[in-house]
Amino acid sequence: MADKPTDLVQGTLDMLILKTLVLEPMHGYGITVRLEQMSKGTFRINAGSLFVALQRLQRAGLIKSEWNATENSRRAKYYILTQRGRKRLDSETREWGRQVAAIARILEA
Repeated sequence: MADKPTDLVQGTLDMLILKTLVLEPMHGYGITVRLEQMSKGTFRINAGSLFVALQRLQRAGLIKSEWNATENSRRAKYYILTQRGRKRLDSETREWGRQVAAIARILEA
């Protein structure tokens, strides 16, 4: 029996969106699907939470957007990682690794 989906750890959605956009520009639905695939179904992203996070990242200059045609010829807003977003992702990834290592040390004690 598969594990049921869980909520993301607070504060990680932005980092995961940035990581997804490192691979290629994507529209919102594509980001949601990619995150679910990469987490093997552990995380299900709420559309409202995604929309708010995308707006927040765009205001911060970490991503930009442009309208393009999707795979099935519909118009969608595609999100693109900026250089500033790439730098933020690098720093957040390092910090996340540091925190995970510290938590692991505590749990192993």
